[in-house]
Parts: sequence; structure tokens; C-alpha cells
Amino acid sequence: MKLTFLGATGTVTGSRYLIEDDGKRYLVDCGLFQGLKDDRLRNWQPFPVPPASISAIVLTHAHIDHSGYIPRLVRDGFKGPIYCSHATRDLCAIMLPDSGFLQEEDAANAMRHGFSKHAPPLPLYTKADAQAALPYFKPLSWGRRQALGNFLGFSLFRAGHILGAASVRIDDGAASLLFSGDLGRLDDPVMVAPSVAQGADYLVVESTYGDRCHDPADPAAALADVINRTVARGGSIVAPAFAVGRAQLLMFYLHRLKVEGRIPPNLPVFLDSPMAIDASELLQLHPRDHRLPPDVCRAVCATATYTRSREESRRIDDNAINMPAFIISASGMATGGRVLHHLKRFMGNSRNTILLAGFQAAGTRGARLAAGEDEIKIHGALHKVEAEVVKLDNMSAHADSQEVLDWIAAIPNAPKHIFVTHGEPVAAESLKLRIGKELMIDATVPGLGDSFEL
Repeated sequence: MKLTFLGATGTVTGSRYLIEDDGKRYLVDCGLFQGLKDDRLRNWQPFPVPPASISAIVLTHAHIDHSGYIPRLVRDGFKGPIYCSHATRDLCAIMLPDSGFLQEEDAANAMRHGFSKHAPPLPLYTKADAQAALPYFKPLSWGRRQALGNFLGFSLFRAGHILGAASVRIDDGAASLLFSGDLGRLDDPVMVAPSVAQGADYLVVESTYGDRCHDPADPAAALADVINRTVARGGSIVAPAFAVGRAQLLMFYLHRLKVEGRIPPNLPVFLDSPMAIDASELLQLHPRDHRLPPDVCRAVCATATYTRSREESRRIDDNAINMPAFIISASGMATGGRVLHHLKRFMGNSRNTILLAGFQAAGTRGARLAAGEDEIKIHGALHKVEAEVVKLDNMSAHADSQEVLDWIAAIPNAPKHIFVTHGEPVAAESLKLRIGKELMIDATVPGLGDSFEL
């Protein structure tokens, strides 16, 4: 078995791992690169191997940095099965067409405002390309071994994180390889905890928070404080949020705070993302993937007013100018989507707050806002940042450094070697050092294109 790292090296995006075994090729994850321009440009480079030569894809979960390149791969010749959990299939049916639509919209905006160097600006793929990829998805049950070839097979185990997120264990009878995927948190109030996967000879583990531990303070208290001081000055809160996972967690806390009387009970809450609305509805269809009882799940999802149309979205801004409101809108790192229009409208007023409730990859608008930049470019123009910017680090859906170590330590028959990926360089190197020192296991931080014979 040969493992090659085609992404998620030196960055938290572009998750792509190539497995070669018995003369065949397989991918674990097929994500988009996001963040810094040099990373984003990799999405436009020819795929390192011919897409038609890949026999199958195994998908850990639906986030775009893990699934978002699939439509392009299919358009360019891939025709194999895409294996994943049932909830991941349902989420990809929402997220991939939305990704294609946003890319078409971004290309149209670039054409309209003349800020692209390309004539005409083109999307990486279209909504139609994404819809054409969906029939290739083959959902599987948890723990069931699926054969891939004469020797190779794999199983999925719950990883927490978001609906349907999985760790993947691959074996060919001679060697075994475990991919952590994105690991969730043990005490996440909405998602189930990651399960203990079966042992393996090798482990590929994420390191998003490999150099830090989450603040143990209750996120609800920090969120209440942000809301109450913003409302007191007559402002509104704009929360860029990942449509899957973070948006629903924010609604959970807002519901709890209103019920407990810790924020104004009549504060309007808007969920302004068709994809986040669909994901919230899926939360109710996959009760085994989260902790919420059915009645609580329904109440959480009813906390916000859903706005699907552009007209409804525009009315939010008009209403919130005159009356405080809490606006949840995608995308989570402010890289695109409707949240950009809300940011343009609200971040120039010091009464308002921009709430960053998740990881912000280097080079994204979210990272620049978190760093305190006083001007942000949106749709080709610079906009002043006068609003308060707050980053809540204890609302992450990713396991922190200690939680990752605890998850590794619980694996029976510890792996003999660990590859640390899906993290910024400092985070990955820090986790590697902790693995060696505390777990006494050899670890490597691979580079882009590095290959290993297992």
C-alpha cells in the first residue's frame, strides 16, 4: 500500500490522500483548498493523477475542504463510487450544488465589477457539475467493511465534528491505515463524541488545534456577554458561520440563553443561508448523529427565522439597521456567500459586532478580521472595519491538542507511525512533538506530494 499526500499539508484545507494498492488508485477525501491565494490557486492546477484512473473515493465528511473538489474530478473523468456515511451523502447533496452556485456567482461578480485578471472569469465548476456528481455517492452503515478491490477494504467510524463525520480505517491484509478525519469534541453539546476506532499500523491525524487547548469556559457566557453589550449600544451581531455544524451550534446556544433569560427573549435571530437551513432540517432527520432529544432539536431549529430568498436577505439588513438582531450567515471564514453583503452593511458602524465563532484559516477575510485589520476587501472594494470584532475560540467543532492525544491513546494496539496533517505548520509540528514525547510514537509532518510505502 502506498500513501501520497495531495493536500492538507501545511494548511487546514484541501484534504486529499491518494492510496495505491494492487495496481489501483483510491482517494480519501477530495477537498478544495481555501485561504491564502497560493493555496486557492492549487484548485486550478491539473489533478496530480488522471481522474479517470481513480477507482473510488472514500469521504470522511461533507465540509467543502474535504468534499468540494469532487464535482471537478467527476467533470474531468472520475466515474467511480464515492463512499461515505448516510448523513454525509445527504449533506453533500446540499453543499456541493451550493458550492457550484457560489462559484458561478463569484465569477459573475468578477465580470460585473471588473476585478478579475481573467476574461471572462470562469467558475471552477458549476451547480450542474455538482448535481452530475451526486449519483456516484454510495452511503454505507457505520462499522461495515466495504471491499474496494481484491485485497483492500475499509470501514467507517463516527468522528463527531458534524453530521455524518467519519474516521476511516483501510486495510489490505498486510498493512492497515487509519484516517482520523476531522475529530469532534468529547463534550460537544450537540454532536456525539468521536468513537474509538479499531487499531491500525499507521494513522493520519488532523492537527487543526494541534498547538493549543480550547478555553474551558462555557461559550454560552461569552456569547451572552457579546450579545448584551452589542444590544445595549443599539447594534446588531453578524456571525459568519459554517452552514453545517457551527450555524446549528449557535442556534443551540441562542435557544438556551433565551430560555434561561440571559439575553433579550425578543432578540430577532436570522439564519440567512439556504444551505444552513437545509442542514438544520437534516439535523432532525439524523437523530443518531447528535445528542439532542427530538423536542429540543425542533426548538433549537425554530430559534431562528429562516431566510431563503435574496429579497428576504436584503430585508434583514434594512430591519437590523433600526433594531438589534443576530444574523447567522455563511460562509464561516467570510470567503463568500451572503455574509459578505451583511459585512459590507454592518462592519462600518461601531455599534455593531462581527462574531467569529470558528477557526479562521490564514489568508481568509475571517483571519484578517480576527487579526484586527481596519480595512477588508469585499467584491473588489475596500471597506472600513469600525464594528467590534470578537473571536470565540471555545466554540470549535474540532478536538484540541489534548483531546486528539486522548483519542490516539485510546486506540487499541497503538499505531507504529503517525502522519500529522490538516494543520498550519506550527500546529502540526507542535502535535508531532507531543505525540513523540507523551505517547512515545514516531510521527511525521508530511509535505505536499510526499509518498510513503506502508
